[in-house]
Amino acid sequence: MSNTIYRVMGKRGRITIPYEFRQQVGFGYNDILSFTKQDDNTVIVKREKICDNCKRREAPPAASNSADAGVTLRELLDSLTPAQQKAALVHLADKLADSVRPVVRSG
Repeated sequence: MSNTIYRVMGKRGRITIPYEFRQQVGFGYNDILSFTKQDDNTVIVKREKICDNCKRREAPPAASNSADAGVTLRELLDSLTPAQQKAALVHLADKLADSVRPVVRSG
């Protein structure tokens, strides 16, 4: 069975994995995905387990208490290899940059 769905890559290099594929392969909110380029320029995408005591969670409610998360960010980062730590921190920095809005001051 071969399904082909086309997506346009955004200017920041982002794409959305189609809902149908996410459902079929079981990708979920906050999953860690790895990308491996093959010799023929295809890319393999896999869900990775990087933490033995991490639990898969559904999307958090609008008001979430971080104390209920079970694993701190420090614990998660400490469980990663240096390369995984770097990738995680780059991702977090990118997310933070996306969430910061420029402040316009009048005066």
